[in-house]
Amino acid sequence: MCGIFFSLSTSGPVLPAEETATLLRNRGPDSLQTHNIQLESPPGQDGVGKLSLTFISTVLALRGDHVHAQPLVDDASKSVLCWNGEAWKISNDPVQGNDTELIFSLLLDSVKAHNGDTASPRDSLGRICTLVSNISGPFSFVFYDGINSRVYFSRDCLGRRSLLQGVDEEGNLRICSICDGISSTHFEEVDTNGLHMIDLAHAFRDDSLDTTVLNHAGRASPFSITTIPWVSKDDTAPTYFLKNPIPPMNREVPAGTPPALDLDSPAVETLRQKLWQSLELRLRNVPEPPSYSKGHGSKVAVLFSGGLDCTVLARLAHEVLPADESIDLLNVAFENPRVAAAAAKSKTRSNESVYESCPDRMTGRAAHAELQSVCPGRTWRFVAIDVPYSETIDHRERVKRLMRPHNTEMDLSIACALYFASRGKGTVAQGTGDATQTAPYSTSARVLLSGLGADELFAGYGRHEVAFSRDGFKGLIDEIDLDVGRLGKRNLGRDDRVISHWGREARFPYLDEDFVAWAVQAPVWEKCGFGTSTLVPNGDASEGSDPALSASSGGEMGINDIEPQKRVLRLLALRLGMKNVAREKKRAIQFGARTAKMESGKSKGTHVLT
Repeated sequence: MCGIFFSLSTSGPVLPAEETATLLRNRGPDSLQTHNIQLESPPGQDGVGKLSLTFISTVLALRGDHVHAQPLVDDASKSVLCWNGEAWKISNDPVQGNDTELIFSLLLDSVKAHNGDTASPRDSLGRICTLVSNISGPFSFVFYDGINSRVYFSRDCLGRRSLLQGVDEEGNLRICSICDGISSTHFEEVDTNGLHMIDLAHAFRDDSLDTTVLNHAGRASPFSITTIPWVSKDDTAPTYFLKNPIPPMNREVPAGTPPALDLDSPAVETLRQKLWQSLELRLRNVPEPPSYSKGHGSKVAVLFSGGLDCTVLARLAHEVLPADESIDLLNVAFENPRVAAAAAKSKTRSNESVYESCPDRMTGRAAHAELQSVCPGRTWRFVAIDVPYSETIDHRERVKRLMRPHNTEMDLSIACALYFASRGKGTVAQGTGDATQTAPYSTSARVLLSGLGADELFAGYGRHEVAFSRDGFKGLIDEIDLDVGRLGKRNLGRDDRVISHWGREARFPYLDEDFVAWAVQAPVWEKCGFGTSTLVPNGDASEGSDPALSASSGGEMGINDIEPQKRVLRLLALRLGMKNVAREKKRAIQFGARTAKMESGKSKGTHVLT
């Protein structure tokens, strides 16, 4: 995980605001470096007289055996790379060691001819497109091709890493991992529609003075930005394009009533294999964080509500990680004064803690107990993160600053929950039985697993049920396609900015390219249970399956009561022994942790913050 700042100016070097620089250091506490380049107009050209390029990178070292400081600079070509990402594979080959140095080396190869001479601008552009297309993993970057005087910047096709762009009052272009300044109006998310390029040679020509580019706030910049798009089908591709690893959504509609998914359905086993492979990539060779020691810390933690998505990740992570490594389960609960006031008026009010009565705290403890039962050899450390209302207020402006340009009540509710959960500061239980006590604890983990993406891919939201009720399988497919397509703009950039503030990196196993490609290609009835037939009750266990998971005579352990939302994932939870988790209802994080509607029950999530 890294923090990136880049500026392009005609009036000298432009640095980020002091607060922005501090926030970038929080993202990458292991290294900070600045690199400047000055370009002069070639003789005889009357366009822009000079250009200043400023590159700043902060680094959170999670790959390789030492800190690789950025920006990376090639003295021969004057090329520069600021990279924030995890290249798990390139051209389907797993990346060993530090990915940043490998990416930079391949980018340099792309702008050089095979005989060592300079490649033509057309050839170098094509090679860079091929390289970016072949990177599997979350990323955002800024790359300056010093040979051809071009600036490239991009996010991966899903938008798993934050990158924002904006034009300030002086017309300077700024690209940054977070908003640079207190205003949301200067910045917008870099679109995940392709690779963006600025040809600086054009800026020095006379016709550049007639070119202006407006950002969403209407501010003008003299720098023209070309976008090379992600394309899913070669037969519709332009001359230059990035090959999208995510194919179009499977829009097949069944001719009749499709069969219901059961424990022996091939889709359940395929889901297990694909998710295990995604986790294995993300948990391989996680380095020991500072202050880590076995028995007293963890390399990996899970953002843990006790819900289906995150608990399945925790359960499969158990199969990937060495048995002697503990896993931290970060569970956050908030003091909500509106809920507390309502409880005070209720005749059924109990003396239970406002935190322990939070829905996500209750499901979290139940799922933790089930994990302990199913995987008794693992140390599962349940970290109870209690957030008083006063502390929420104290940090609210910082959360709003990090999540910008998003600025609605719903954004704030979700961001607050992720902000405090990823801080990882709470209490853990020590001892057993009557001797159990709580002790302060802060997770040492720098890698956080998130279940984001499962609801979008497998129809986990209430609106998916509404879409099916309204327009059948076609409506359901349309809704899933819409959700997957807007993840980068609606969720991922915001979540990355908030979580990374604590020097930790969120990893999204459900959003692995290969996993998403399989999920969007699978028929919709193999992912959820809307419109499928009902299983025969009281069936016998199939050969080779766990009898405890088949329908019992009373139907108590049957699977007809499994909800249609994310049915394939619920069946996987059953196969993994998580019988209660498999039946856990979907609950939005802001309601489970009680960050929503803290002051007024009448506020709407779409309300814009002042």
